[in-house]
Amino acid sequence: MKKTGTISILHIIFLAMTVIGLKNHVTILPPLLEEVGRDGWASVLFAAGSTLPWLLLLVYVGKKMNGMPIKDWLQDKLGKAGAGFIRYAIAIYLLIVASFTIDETLQWVNATFLPETPYIFMLLIYVTLCVFFATTSLSVIVMANVLVLAVVVVLGFFVAFTNIKVKNYELLQPFFEHGFRPIVEGAIYPASGFFELTLLLLIQHKCKTPLRYKHFVIILVILTILTLGPLIGAITEFGPVEAAKQRYPAYEEWGLVRIGRFIEHVDFLSIYQWLTGAFIRVGFIIYIVIDLLGWENNKKQVWRVIAPGFFFICIPLLELSDHKFLMLKGKFLLTGSFVSFFLMTLFFVVLTFFSRKTSKKDNTQSN
Repeated sequence: MKKTGTISILHIIFLAMTVIGLKNHVTILPPLLEEVGRDGWASVLFAAGSTLPWLLLLVYVGKKMNGMPIKDWLQDKLGKAGAGFIRYAIAIYLLIVASFTIDETLQWVNATFLPETPYIFMLLIYVTLCVFFATTSLSVIVMANVLVLAVVVVLGFFVAFTNIKVKNYELLQPFFEHGFRPIVEGAIYPASGFFELTLLLLIQHKCKTPLRYKHFVIILVILTILTLGPLIGAITEFGPVEAAKQRYPAYEEWGLVRIGRFIEHVDFLSIYQWLTGAFIRVGFIIYIVIDLLGWENNKKQVWRVIAPGFFFICIPLLELSDHKFLMLKGKFLLTGSFVSFFLMTLFFVVLTFFSRKTSKKDNTQSN
């Protein structure tokens, strides 16, 4: 199939850095630190190493899709009814994943600088902006992401290097103090982010050139670094015990930033990092949902169905206490995300392999 995509491999890499990087940079840290402690870095490396063979499955499926949109590919393999069921199931799940991102972001906003602002008001504004962003085009999304990501990366290096003077790397020792079992069990948290690379299969038809194994490896290495950075920073700056107690370890690191005697309290810069990252992540996921359902040219349907549906999915999570939300995030979102994206990939592989065998059998019978 001739490629008619509009974005390059570099755009894909940048999107993954923001969309998946936000989750691995922020969301997974509290449960990972609580579960593994100072050896969390080993869980990240173990998860990255274990993901390498799985990437071959993504490359295999992407190659067999041959630039065909996922909705058309599913219909070709399963028929209209079967494809419709799978598409809507994936769409609903992706909206749930996006809702956790919005709710965690708004809880942080409420806890840090807008404690008196009603949740429902902030949710209405953020959902409206994200849906509007998603209804533009993929080209607009990737260009906005490039501009946003440039500043986010600069701020990330700024906080990392500024806090070097308060880091104590001896806090990473002793290594493997509780053995390897916690490390293996905790690997599911970073792996849940790495496995979101499956999302790239859903937009591979928009890419000018096919995604190859080396491209996935490059993205995985970048995501691994993005995960290790704030994780090791939290441990070396606060210690594993204190870091595990923190609700937002990546944000707390900004509180230590100090330049000279007079410049401090620059943690307001993290507001830009988190809000823009969540905005790109949620907008991109909603865009995938719109494309998956074939509503790119039907904005009325998006505002009539997806926008209110997404809004009401988010509301119940906002009513949860911090403790219940953290439990739900660790037990459902991260673990469920790992399992769901793994099963989604296996489903695509089985569908590709089974349909190929069926087509070979049909050709043999016809001859």
